[in-house]
Amino acid sequence: MVDEATLRRGLSGTLDRTELTGLGRLERGKVRDSYVGPNRRTIVVTDRLSAFDRVLTTLPFKGQVLNRAAAFWFEKTRDAVPNHVLDVPDPAAMVVTECRLIPVEMVVRAYLTGSTSTSIWVRYDHGDRMYCGHRLPDGLRKHQALERPLVTPTTKAGAGAHDQLASREELLALGACDARTFDEMSALALTLFRLGREHCAAQGLLLVDTKYEFGRTPEGQLVAIDEVHTPDSSRFWVAATYEQRLAEGRDPDALDKEYVRRWYTQQGFRGDGDPPAIPDEVRIEAARRYIEAFERITGAAFVPDLEDPAVRLPRNLARWM
Repeated sequence: MVDEATLRRGLSGTLDRTELTGLGRLERGKVRDSYVGPNRRTIVVTDRLSAFDRVLTTLPFKGQVLNRAAAFWFEKTRDAVPNHVLDVPDPAAMVVTECRLIPVEMVVRAYLTGSTSTSIWVRYDHGDRMYCGHRLPDGLRKHQALERPLVTPTTKAGAGAHDQLASREELLALGACDARTFDEMSALALTLFRLGREHCAAQGLLLVDTKYEFGRTPEGQLVAIDEVHTPDSSRFWVAATYEQRLAEGRDPDALDKEYVRRWYTQQGFRGDGDPPAIPDEVRIEAARRYIEAFERITGAAFVPDLEDPAVRLPRNLARWM
């Protein structure tokens, strides 16, 4: 694990935004700065942390963790599900094939959990028994495993808008995609989730839920894009303590950004109004959990690159400019 002194040093040097030249048109998302050029996209993963559809803070080395984790999973799953990766020239950057985005997030859930207003647990706790087209039985408990993983899609909203829960039928009615594309994305998402659960189980982790995004290449092939099984896009719980903590009515040991979501929720913030200032100790603990998730999943030590990204990124991306 990265020591606390290095994490504290990283607090003052987080990568909040980039302004690179020669790579194409800048598109700034909640976490990623994308540079769109002819037939390719350069994705720089910043240290921004997004929750409740808001950018709330930054975490030390978060971008490097996410980019390296996504690269690990894209490589591990590419034989089963094709993806957009061309090159990973920097700890926080990836060069990919420019694809036509399918404006649907394919969320797969295996447990009744969550803290946001759209999460399956919060909706269930409020009395909803139909969730994204799936009928849920009465009598389930928070954090309980579902009978089977469920595909619970959302719309893919533009900048400043909120993603909306939807069933397959609702998405088709909205024109977000056609039936054949939805069914193909659903099958690919369940394949990725199965592979992720199997690998995580061998590493002592539960892959709880995650989201996938897909796009079509210029040749029309449907491929996985954005990220796969990172601590930003997924929930991971420690398997060894799950049953005991569930029996005690406690939250599972989590290695993802749910820790930060819970902190904000405890302060009374769920996305509306001004967020409370987050203490450095919470940012450090969140970064530690991201790094632990990466190390447990990949089996590799996370060694942060401490070089100034304003110097490192242009040098490492030079051949793509």
